[in-house]
Amino acid sequence: MSERVIVGLSGGVDSSVAALLLKEWGYDVECLFMKNWDDPDAEYCTTEQDYKDAVRVSDALNLPLHTVNFVKEYRENVFSYFLEEYDAGRTPNPDILCNREIKFKAFLEYAMELGADFMATGHYANSTKSDEGNQLLKGFDTNKDQSYFLYALNQRQLSKASFPLGSLTKQNVRALAEKHNLHTHDKKDSTGICFIGEQKHFISFLKNYFPENPGDIRTIDGKSCGTHDGLLFYTIGQRKGLGIGGGFGTDDSPWYVAKKIIESNELIVVQGRDHPSLYSKQLTADQLHWISGSAPKIPITIYAKVRYRQQDEKCTINSIKDGVANVSFDQPIFAVTPGQSVVFYNHDVCLGGGIIQ
Repeated sequence: MSERVIVGLSGGVDSSVAALLLKEWGYDVECLFMKNWDDPDAEYCTTEQDYKDAVRVSDALNLPLHTVNFVKEYRENVFSYFLEEYDAGRTPNPDILCNREIKFKAFLEYAMELGADFMATGHYANSTKSDEGNQLLKGFDTNKDQSYFLYALNQRQLSKASFPLGSLTKQNVRALAEKHNLHTHDKKDSTGICFIGEQKHFISFLKNYFPENPGDIRTIDGKSCGTHDGLLFYTIGQRKGLGIGGGFGTDDSPWYVAKKIIESNELIVVQGRDHPSLYSKQLTADQLHWISGSAPKIPITIYAKVRYRQQDEKCTINSIKDGVANVSFDQPIFAVTPGQSVVFYNHDVCLGGGIIQ
C-alpha cells in the first residue's frame, strides 16, 4: 500500500507541480486548499481565484481536493503578531510565522486527521535525515531557495514534510506544468505579504489599522528635509516613497531610511546606497530557534542571511546570553532591520535563526 500524502494546493504553479510529481512517483495523493485570509472587498485578495485554479488543477490531475478554513488561526497566530510588531516600530516577516503556525502546524494536524502519512508543499527547499536528526537544506535553485522562510520549523514538522521541488529550478517547474497541460504553467508568481499582495497596497493597508503620526524627516547631520506619515510606515533601507524632492543633497543619488527614532518620532535618512550609516557589522537577535532542538557550540563561525535572497555572509555567533545572540559579520551588511529574521547556515544546511533586535 502506497504512502498517503496531502499536498497544500494553493492554486499556483509550484504546488500544482508538487502534486503532479508525487502522483507520478506513486504516492496516494490528495490535495488541500487552505483559506487563510478573508477580505472579499480588497482588490488585492486573490483567494477566490486561487481556489478556482486549485480546483482546475486537482481536476486535471484527477486528485481529490479538500478545503479548510484557517482564517481564525491565521488572525490569532500570525496577523496579530504582525500588527504588534509594526506598532512597536519593527518590520516583521509574517510569512515565516505563517509557515510555522499555519502551513506546518494547523495544516499538518489537519492532514494527519485526514489519514496522511506526511504533507507536502511547493517550497523550494530540501530535507534529509542525519545522525543529528531531521535537517532543512537549501533548494537547488539558488534564486528561489525558500529555506529562509522555513527556519522556524521543528523536528516533528520536518519529519512529516516533503518538498518535491527541492531539486528543480523554477524554469523546470513551469516546463513540467506546461508539458502536462496544467493551466497554472504561466500563472504569475505571488509577491509581497500574502494578505496585502503587491507592494503598492502596503501603506494603504497599514493605514486601515494604524492612525497617521506625522513627524520630521532629517538627514544624518540634522537637516530637516520633509515630513513622514508615521514611523511604522517605513523600514530601514527603504528608498521609495520618502518624498524628498530636489534641493537636498550634493547629487542626484537616492535617499534611504537609515534609522527610526521612536522617542522623538524622527525618520533619519542618508543619501546614496553606499552611505556607512546603512551598514552594520553586528546585530543581536532573540526568539532563537534551532532546527536540531539545541544551539550549536558557541562561539561558532558560520553563514547568515538577514533577508530573503541575500547572499550568505560569513559571521560569528560570539555568545548567547539570556536567549539573545550576539552576532558579528566579516563584512558590513546593508539595512539590518529590527523585526526581520537572521537565518544561520552551515553551507547548505539551515541551522535556525532568530528575530533581529
